[in-house]
Amino acid sequence: MLGLLEKALSEGYAVPSFCAWNAETMAAVLRAASNLEAPVILMNGPGEFPLLSPADMSSIARSLYPETSLPVALHLDHGDSLSMVRDCLEAGYTSVMLDFSSKTFEENASALRTVVGMAHPLGVTVEGEIGSVGKIDDSSLEGNHSSTLTDPQEAREYVRITGVDTLALSIGNAHGNYTELPQLRFDILEEVFDLVNIPLVLHGGSGTPDDDIKKAISLGIAKINVASELVRAVRESLMGQWKEGRNLWAPAAEVEAMKNMESVATKWIIKTGAAGQA
Repeated sequence: MLGLLEKALSEGYAVPSFCAWNAETMAAVLRAASNLEAPVILMNGPGEFPLLSPADMSSIARSLYPETSLPVALHLDHGDSLSMVRDCLEAGYTSVMLDFSSKTFEENASALRTVVGMAHPLGVTVEGEIGSVGKIDDSSLEGNHSSTLTDPQEAREYVRITGVDTLALSIGNAHGNYTELPQLRFDILEEVFDLVNIPLVLHGGSGTPDDDIKKAISLGIAKINVASELVRAVRESLMGQWKEGRNLWAPAAEVEAMKNMESVATKWIIKTGAAGQA
């Protein structure tokens, strides 16, 4: 993943990272990426692993990948334990995140230093988080119930101690469906990037205005996570079809739902500037 993000950072766009939890959703994202010749990241984690294990997710992703020559990464998002990180490394994930942002600075830094020691010998990118990205509502399984803004000086020390390749920040962003527009602290983002000079990550991309996305990218954001919009597109499609009495045969309903998901992915590939960057 690091190669994708470094190129994005140097050329002024961001790589969208899409929550994809089975073969159908991965294929929908890859179709959008192929149509627009864009790099993308497929991500999943604790909220998706009860459906399919990391080994199964990786096997599916790799079986679909030969259908495209695009640059694609498979990412563990919000890993919650070292054992989960280990499972994903063994399964062949190309990047991993251990989210200990709600723990003390010392616990967070120590754990991520361990992850770096596990992942870097395998050529795997490591994402950490400093400052805690909360969630807007209960629609998201990610994030804490409250947010803590990133402290730039802590971010610099965290990167120095851990050696992480990319860093997720809390600057007023949140997981879930925004009930009002986020007020992003671009001053924090700018200061952090000046201090750490590595690709930065914006979690909770869903619903963020275009102008905020563009400004965030100009200040060091190279990866933007999108989950809630994708899930909502699938859920609303399925519920709408069945409420109307259409496509009661589940596979037929899913075909239509995947078109909706592909449309959301297409929108975000364009929005992040990733179209044509493969």
